[in-house]
Amino acid sequence: MAFATIINFFTKGSERSVKSKLNIISMLFIKGGSILIGLLLLPLTLDYVDSETYGVWLTISSMVAWISFFDVGLGNGLKNKLAEALAQKDTELGKKYVSTTYALMTLIFIPLMIVLLLFVIPNVNWTKLMNLSTSLSGELNRAIMICVAYFCIRFILSVFNTIMQAFQKPAIASLVGLLEQFSTLLMILILTKVTEGSLTHLSIALCLPPLCILFASNLFLFSGQYKVISPSFRSVDFSVAPHLLKLGAQFFIIQIAGIIQYQMVNFLILRNFGAADVTAYNACYKYFSVLNMVWAILTTPLWVAFTDAITKNDYSWITNVLKKYSKLLCLFIIGGIIMLACSGVVYRLWLGDKVFIAFEISFWVMLYNVATMISNLFVTFLNGAGKLKIQTIACCVSPLVFLAVCFGMIRLGYGIESIIIASIVCNFNGLLLAPIQTLGIVKLMKKVSK
Repeated sequence: MAFATIINFFTKGSERSVKSKLNIISMLFIKGGSILIGLLLLPLTLDYVDSETYGVWLTISSMVAWISFFDVGLGNGLKNKLAEALAQKDTELGKKYVSTTYALMTLIFIPLMIVLLLFVIPNVNWTKLMNLSTSLSGELNRAIMICVAYFCIRFILSVFNTIMQAFQKPAIASLVGLLEQFSTLLMILILTKVTEGSLTHLSIALCLPPLCILFASNLFLFSGQYKVISPSFRSVDFSVAPHLLKLGAQFFIIQIAGIIQYQMVNFLILRNFGAADVTAYNACYKYFSVLNMVWAILTTPLWVAFTDAITKNDYSWITNVLKKYSKLLCLFIIGGIIMLACSGVVYRLWLGDKVFIAFEISFWVMLYNVATMISNLFVTFLNGAGKLKIQTIACCVSPLVFLAVCFGMIRLGYGIESIIIASIVCNFNGLLLAPIQTLGIVKLMKKVSK
């Protein structure tokens, strides 16, 4: 009887709901593996290099992630436009969107990579910029070059992940991510046996295996089930680019705000408090983000599902989903409080004496993750609806709020918690404006549907 009830839960309901449920259960298993590998990878990496070297790497990868500025929102623009084309069963238009996005990404990131590797990186004093010893200069330059090449190529190949989400198949993208993490874990394990710990070797281990997996995934899946929208030179049509960029431009502004607020964290900690504190913050963040990752599994399928529901004017489905997820959110907040209470014991069992994490840091990181989960639900709805005007305006202001709160608290003598608090405060859109806007849109849909 219980088994039949479970089967009914996953097979009954609208096609959209069934897809979402199946994606969620698949992603729970896949992301569970990703979380486990992530937790194993941190102590293994800290056995290979010390906490300061790892902190430097985390800062480099955060800085280089600023390259995503040049994405100009194409990925998110593709997600919505492709989802609309699929909802209307127009695969020819979908193929044009896919092919054109790959072409634009290649035209952006390959020249950018060449310019950065040949002209920019060799001419910047990275040790001075990052407040590090000049003895690290050679390794630092090599690590940054590896990281830049990795991110530029990854941005092109990762269009595949956006396509899977548009097909309401985010579990496939998550499975590829799991394979990437597993390949990295194997590489680190091999390096601990055959080489001495170094920033260069660590960079290769964390960048090369994931790229190989992502490249193989593109080839495998586009030659099979998804061949109908696989990228081709013939289907590149730059006349559809404005459709991608019109929506993408708003996502681009939102991305810029996100990069300034979140990718600067490691750099600010390194500059003001030291590399070891970067590792401590990231270890703490990795622990509490387990909760956020599970929440993301539950909400990731919603973006495209909301787009589909709005295209088809399915008001009742939208209101039902928002109510259920709001109730579920309360359970996740309770889970965060329990994780905070257990954090000291978990850190000792997980990391031993490799890293010290103060309780107040755990408290603020937990609160930050709770704030992110609340924001995620309403922002996902607005992204799926393509209602980005208020979010875009807020994102023009939020980086200034972040920097003002951050530097103000640091000057007053607060520690790394000042940067986490600033990250929470600047999320006023997700915590206040997005819920209000969502409620307004749902009320309007209710009137129209009557």
